[in-house]
Amino acid sequence: MNKALASGPADESLPSFWNVMLELIRVAMPLMVSTGTFCLVLFTDRTLLLRFDGPSMSASMAGGNLFWVLICVPMGVISMSGAIIGQHVGAGEDDKVGRLIWQSVWMALLTIPFFSAVALYADLPFRWTNQPEELIALESAYLGWLMIGAVGLMLETALSGFFAGTERTRVIMWVSVFSGILNIILDAVLIFGLGPIPAMGIVGAAIGSVVAFWFKAACYAVLLCRPAIQSRYEILSGFGFDRAVFLNLLFYGLPSGLMNLAEAGGFTVIILRIGNLGDLPLRATAMAINFNMIAFIPLVGVGIATSVLVGRHLLESGPKRATMSAVAAFLFALTYSVFWAIAYIALPDKMMSLYTYGEMDQSTLDSTHIAQGLLGFVAMYLILDSSQLIFASALRGAGDTWFVLLAGLTASIVALTIGYQFEPTRLPEQPDSAYLDTSLQWWWWIITMWIWMLGIAMTGRFIQGRWKEKRMV
Repeated sequence: MNKALASGPADESLPSFWNVMLELIRVAMPLMVSTGTFCLVLFTDRTLLLRFDGPSMSASMAGGNLFWVLICVPMGVISMSGAIIGQHVGAGEDDKVGRLIWQSVWMALLTIPFFSAVALYADLPFRWTNQPEELIALESAYLGWLMIGAVGLMLETALSGFFAGTERTRVIMWVSVFSGILNIILDAVLIFGLGPIPAMGIVGAAIGSVVAFWFKAACYAVLLCRPAIQSRYEILSGFGFDRAVFLNLLFYGLPSGLMNLAEAGGFTVIILRIGNLGDLPLRATAMAINFNMIAFIPLVGVGIATSVLVGRHLLESGPKRATMSAVAAFLFALTYSVFWAIAYIALPDKMMSLYTYGEMDQSTLDSTHIAQGLLGFVAMYLILDSSQLIFASALRGAGDTWFVLLAGLTASIVALTIGYQFEPTRLPEQPDSAYLDTSLQWWWWIITMWIWMLGIAMTGRFIQGRWKEKRMV
């Protein structure tokens, strides 16, 4: 490793922390709006489904989680293009960006056969996990339609990596806002029906998402054709397959994808386990997770910004400057998370009242009562969840992706092993309601412990500092 590159020329003249924070806000805020729009769409989608039919909301939770499990490996690989582009920009290698974008596009297109097969046999995973029969038809219909849009989501991720890596995050914000508005309109029309359009329920919700995925991909493709971008980053001239660049993206992106799989797979196993307890526990979990998303998903935008800034400054300015960006991101995320944690503890009834507006059946009212208690768990793990997100993003931005995978895989295995090994069993004299409550609480404690382990591991690795020696280009 070149010593000058490792230390960085700008380490000797670091900016003020206030300027570092302003840079983070400039890059992160549009991404927060973008991911927040995605969160709003999910929240609206599931709330509308609750009003259409309670089981549909439960099915969208299980089907949506399984969808993420199935796409998270290629998504994780492709999404690393943004961090690698950030390092190219930091190293002054703008001419190499176009070729990298094309390799991420090829990787997206390679997913077509797998996603098509899943769409054809979408019911099998739910039958294998012994889901309630009344939910299987809804879950499989939702998953099957989402898989049709999965390739569009992969292409959107590949193309948006350019705008994240070059810090054109306002573009991502506006594309997300317009696609989000489109998705919400389609949800309202297709779920409940309008005029000659029949009510399609959960299928309508899935179709709305599919259209939004492909809309975003089309928007980014058009924007990348602008002459100024074409000439500077050699987008068209970079067309073709480059084995070395493809394998480099795979090497650094595969751990990120597998980490996503370990997290999403483990979480989906827990959700399916809760689903075995019945519709009410699963519906209450979906309600609590919806509010968890409101706090957490916007922070994903801060995580993306952290990866890009750490990657760029590591090569452009050195590890001290990269560290300042990561610390600024952590303090920003910490402040945001504390605000939400207090809200979850102080106002759970107010939040859950959003689900009971108008006339609701008794099962929905029972679910909201259960979900109020689950928000206490969200408050307990939210701060460590934000720390693991920011520091894991910093590690990815530097290229320390294999540690992130090892830590995530270990935490997932430990959490699930403890969860299954010591899961409560029904006592002969125990009422059904007591057993269901104990089991639901148990699995939420497992989720909390899991996130605590991740937060401690990622924070410890960042402080230890070996990531400062990593480079992806």
